[in-house]
Amino acid sequence: MTDPQRPNNTGDFVTDARQELAGMLSDGLSHPSTKPVLVWGAVGAVAGAFLPFVSIGLGLAAGAGYKFYKRVRPE
Repeated sequence: MTDPQRPNNTGDFVTDARQELAGMLSDGLSHPSTKPVLVWGAVGAVAGAFLPFVSIGLGLAAGAGYKFYKRVRPE
């Protein structure tokens, strides 16, 4: 299925992730993926502050990484 929001979906995760990240870096907060990734990163950081053996940085990376992955591969 072709997503109209992703006309350049090649099926290769690395290529799609590079295109998504390049779009996020060039468009900033106007890119549709930037805000959800930042929000999930913040949620992960807060969760990391409360969970034992998990740092804030690890929580931030896990939250942002999860949402970025789900933006590239929504299935």
